[in-house]
Amino acid sequence: MNKLAIIGAGSMSEALISGIVSSKIIETTDITVTNRGNVERLTELQELYGIYYSFDLEKIVQEADTIILAMKPKDVKEAVAQWKDYLSEKTLLISVLAGVNMDSLQRLIGTNIPIARAMPNTSATVGKSATGISFNSFVLEEQQQFVFDMFKTVGLVTFVEEEQLDAITGLSGSGPAYIYYLVEAMEKGALSIGLEREVANELIVQTLLGAAEMIATSSKTPLELRKNVTSPGGTTEAGLKILEQFDVQNAFIECIQEATTQSKRMGKVITDELKLSK
Repeated sequence: MNKLAIIGAGSMSEALISGIVSSKIIETTDITVTNRGNVERLTELQELYGIYYSFDLEKIVQEADTIILAMKPKDVKEAVAQWKDYLSEKTLLISVLAGVNMDSLQRLIGTNIPIARAMPNTSATVGKSATGISFNSFVLEEQQQFVFDMFKTVGLVTFVEEEQLDAITGLSGSGPAYIYYLVEAMEKGALSIGLEREVANELIVQTLLGAAEMIATSSKTPLELRKNVTSPGGTTEAGLKILEQFDVQNAFIECIQEATTQSKRMGKVITDELKLSK
């Protein structure tokens, strides 16, 4: 599993490349990345990390022990069609494509090969991803360990059954955007009460870090922690009453549910296309 090919050169690909190169679990000379034709982007990755790039899909796929699929989910059918005939049955395929299940990938490829499906998030760029991973029945134990080791280079990794990956997508896959949305609101609130943006941002970031650390290290639940800082008649209670008035908690619940449902919809599109192409 020394030769790694990455198909797609976006931010997630770069995060994985950075983690892999830093950890040295694969030599930089054994990593090749490709995309649809953006030479400037590939050159940038080559110069930053000392890896290779190529548009020779036949050579890339035939030489690879492991392939990471990191293109846009909507492009997967077209992409796989270009190189599936070059795949070995021993090649490990790792997909980070939201909504595309392993059965769909197997059907696209047309043969039984080991497939791992991973759902990291964009915090992988700073080594703080929360990644859920599942495997099909053809993935060997040593391949599973390799996948875990690879994604550990960009954060926390947990094994889940594949049917849970849509939920992982809705929760932690899209989760950073929910937090950024919250921070946007907190910044606007800070400006409305007279704080400067730089001061507000610094305070908000530290508040988030502190709260996350409390949740991670305390034996208390988030509910208990919230109650501990909510004095009757105090400022926190006054602020929380406004959040309850606007039903913010349920809005977040529905947000996660809808993102999960969208992941399932995206997978169904691929599945339906395969059925129609038979």
